[in-house]
Amino acid sequence: MRLVTEDRTPARPGPGPVPQAVLRSLDIAVMKRIESLIPGEHLTPQTGQGTELAMIRPYHPGDDVRHIDWNATARLQEPYVRVHVGERALTTWLVLDVSASMQFGTADRRKADVAEGVALAVGHVATRRGNRLGVLGFGAGDTRIIRPRQGRYGLLGLLAELRREGGAQVDVSLGKALKGASAIGRQRGLVVIVSDFRGPRDWEPPLQQLRARHGVLCVEIVDPREQELVPAGDLWLIDPESGRQVHVDTRRKKVRQRFAQAAAAERDDVRAAIRRTGADHLVLSTAGDWLQVLAGHLRRNEAALRAGNPGRAAVANRMGARK
Repeated sequence: MRLVTEDRTPARPGPGPVPQAVLRSLDIAVMKRIESLIPGEHLTPQTGQGTELAMIRPYHPGDDVRHIDWNATARLQEPYVRVHVGERALTTWLVLDVSASMQFGTADRRKADVAEGVALAVGHVATRRGNRLGVLGFGAGDTRIIRPRQGRYGLLGLLAELRREGGAQVDVSLGKALKGASAIGRQRGLVVIVSDFRGPRDWEPPLQQLRARHGVLCVEIVDPREQELVPAGDLWLIDPESGRQVHVDTRRKKVRQRFAQAAAAERDDVRAAIRRTGADHLVLSTAGDWLQVLAGHLRRNEAALRAGNPGRAAVANRMGARK
């Protein structure tokens, strides 16, 4: 698989090389995780939530009244319910940040390039075996929703979303995007959020609500220059989303220290908020091999589950939806 959507330039270097061995390792780690989320995967009768009808049987106390077959009930003069074949396909939703801040990058690539690589790697895995991939892109105008599709069509929809340029103004925050994801993603599945988690801090309550139904992985993309300043003299720092400008003399040690402390505190707040929701959290940088870090994170969580380590298993289980 080549993680390439268009011709690359120095300004848009892309996610970089993706060794097939690492991609296969990622494939195995993710598939083991998401197979546990598929309803009815190990049920002997193979019935559950789905669209294909398995049988119509008499109503028993405790059955969901929404499954009552009113035609059969009227004909037979007693309540009957519809039982469906358990759904075997998993729907993965990719919530993708395409805002202007994602265009920033001072290391090997931009944050948008790392997000592109993560999105395509996850999309490659999520569309296998008849599973479906949906995309929700936010941060550059109105929220764009690509409904879940199987196989190659799901990836094509993802590629179309990745080609969008970030806007100059954020019209939809992450919190609003997650509310939209909760509204459309009603069937239990996997949600992967790829963002730098900057902007309005309105996303914690909707993220907690989303986590109550789905397995959630938050992939935070960072750049080294967002965490510390180098002594480069007088600089004008510009917020790419609001356009606000600040003049900074980076030669002053106290300025650099205050900047680093404020940046670290902000990232700690983000980390603590995600931890409170119970979602899995992974930080990827624009410097270094993001794919190795992603695959290693998932492999370590899987190994913790196999080893029965309670602490690590609790972290690993965050990717699994609550039963």
